[in-house]
Amino acid sequence: MNVRVRAGALPLLAVVLTALNLRTAVTGFTPLLELIGADLGFGPSLYGVLGTIVTASFAVFGLLAASVARRVGLERTIAIAVALTTAGIVLRALSPSTAMLVISTVIAFTGVGASNVLVIPLVKKYFSAHLKAVSSLYIALLQVGQFVAPLLALPVALAVGWRWAIGMWAVLTAVAVVLWIALAARARRAERRSLVADASATLDAPVDGSPFTSPFAPPPAPARLVGAWRTPLLWSLVLMMGITSLNVHAVFTWLPAILVDAGADPASGGALLALFSVLGLPAAFVVPPLAIRLRNPFVIVAVCTVLMVGGYAGLLLSPGAGAVVWVVLLGLGVSTFPLCLTLVNARTSTTAGSTVLSGAMQGVGYAIACLGPFGTGALYAATGAWTGSFIVLFASLAVMLVAGWIACRPATLEEQVGGLAVSAGAAGAGVR
Repeated sequence: MNVRVRAGALPLLAVVLTALNLRTAVTGFTPLLELIGADLGFGPSLYGVLGTIVTASFAVFGLLAASVARRVGLERTIAIAVALTTAGIVLRALSPSTAMLVISTVIAFTGVGASNVLVIPLVKKYFSAHLKAVSSLYIALLQVGQFVAPLLALPVALAVGWRWAIGMWAVLTAVAVVLWIALAARARRAERRSLVADASATLDAPVDGSPFTSPFAPPPAPARLVGAWRTPLLWSLVLMMGITSLNVHAVFTWLPAILVDAGADPASGGALLALFSVLGLPAAFVVPPLAIRLRNPFVIVAVCTVLMVGGYAGLLLSPGAGAVVWVVLLGLGVSTFPLCLTLVNARTSTTAGSTVLSGAMQGVGYAIACLGPFGTGALYAATGAWTGSFIVLFASLAVMLVAGWIACRPATLEEQVGGLAVSAGAAGAGVR
């Protein structure tokens, strides 16, 4: 195995293990809530609190991750994030009380929320020459973890107890921590070599009054992409990700209830929810390479919107008959999720751009997503019917369509930031 292959194998394995576990702490936990509640003494009233912690953590710590990574480096930040995930999973498995369960859940999803953001620019940094393949792999593994974890949760819990069922995922995340620490050390050595080379060049250059740079000085902070938060691309991707996640979490939370209200038994509602989750796997292999190949992939947004409109219309007008068809339409319709993740790298030309775009998209996007389960349930509670909830979901799709039109236009974040700088300069010249 040559040096280049070995150098690429370490980050690839780290990405694989991290992506595989970005959703296991969610979907491998919820099927066990009744067992855990019976043991620790809590009821359904806490279920919503635990669910809100997930999306809120994705939002808050997704926003913070980009800022921290800019100061201490991508590899070191994700090593800390995955270590927090590991600690949270272990503490949750050992929880002696409801309070500790809640605290450990916050710790776990502090790490997951940050990792959501950081994996994307790391893929760009290490695999820019193989962006299609590695993006598809990363998104596919996220989906695999999402639907495999609930399949294993109950059998493992019945065999060896719920603590082992939720704690077993810490083995994989712990290995990922070790890999990211090794990559952080490697990145640090590369920074030092670069500083030494720069210092040598300074010493060899003619004296011109420029300051001497010590090879032992701390590395400079990565460049900050000033103005990124004022670009149409950033906010359109925030909206597209937010509306997609809002709809995904609304379906995850309320699909079984909608089907049960239509006369289905709870077991079939759960099976259809699993079907909804599984459909993300083929999309993970199709959407990223297609989005990168197309100059303007808005057609994907348009098709997904039509599919989701069809799925919601079917659930509203005929939820009992054709439920499988409606769920398939919805499961394929939320393929705007892998599209959003892919566009972060496809619409940036630097790792700094990818980091800030990923942080904004997932941080603010998941804050928007919190409204999905809450708003859908609140409207149903207020009206006693699902019609109002579906009207709001239809309206959200219109917003997603417009946001997708803007986000898919062939321009990079760095180009738009540069355009803002030019406009600001021209405006300043005009004032003078």
